[in-house]
Amino acid sequence: MTAQGDAPAQRGGVIHDIGYRRYEGARLGRGAAVRALFSHSVRAAYGFGRPGRAKILPFALVLIMLVPAAVSVAVVTLVPEGTPVELIPYSRYAFFLQAVVAIYLAAQAPQAVSRDQRFRVLPLYFSRPILRTDYVLAKFAALGAALFGLMVAPLLVLYGGALLTDHPAGRHTRDLLEALVSVAVLAAVLAAVGLVIAAFTPRRGFGVAAVIAVYLLSYAAVNVVQGFTMSQGDEGAARWAALFTPFQLADGVRVWLFGGEPAGPVAPAAGLAGAVFPLVALALVLGCLGLMVLRYRRVGLA
Repeated sequence: MTAQGDAPAQRGGVIHDIGYRRYEGARLGRGAAVRALFSHSVRAAYGFGRPGRAKILPFALVLIMLVPAAVSVAVVTLVPEGTPVELIPYSRYAFFLQAVVAIYLAAQAPQAVSRDQRFRVLPLYFSRPILRTDYVLAKFAALGAALFGLMVAPLLVLYGGALLTDHPAGRHTRDLLEALVSVAVLAAVLAAVGLVIAAFTPRRGFGVAAVIAVYLLSYAAVNVVQGFTMSQGDEGAARWAALFTPFQLADGVRVWLFGGEPAGPVAPAAGLAGAVFPLVALALVLGCLGLMVLRYRRVGLA
């Protein structure tokens, strides 16, 4: 208490110095945030920075992808000289092992985006100088890079085996480069489709099931249509049906650009009509990314 007539006591807050230091470094801004999100997402796609059990599936799938290539190289190396044995064609490798690629996509697409919604970390991302489009593009680029690495690794094993066994280096280099274009298109299409499906559910299990269902339905429907139309002698309809499955769509882009044998059951349309394949692939990727941006405008701060 104060004595009557005395001035009232001064009250106010007190600032205590508890030893924290202010950050005086450079503010890296939006570009660095996007690069960090991309790097983190690529690492997470292979289980780095996560518990040990998260690494089991991606590395098991990488191993499964590598085994046929290693066996093919071993066979070519061990057979007697002059025996007509060839390596697995580069352009058909991902097509032959598309089930493995689809499993990887189904496992990692929900991991990339569904968990961010479930654990409500999107407000933390968007509180920084990062836009919805930045988030979508970083996740798309990360999953695409992870898929590209998964499918390219066995091709490099085949290429190394070809050089070690005195195969024509020029031909194999050309075939490898053509296959890399096809794999890049395939990785972009798969990443866009997988992410847009997973972005609509915060539940990882639902996302995995939805991605697998879309893949199986498109694969089965296209194969049924192609089988029926080819039995009826309508090869044109079978060619256009390839637009509706990612693996044949990407292979159609390769055949249109470089020619050569198709990986699928029918060759895509040649000439000007074949330009539909790259246009559809581009439209599909852009459409999926656009849907993701619209999705995150609604759920970003929920």
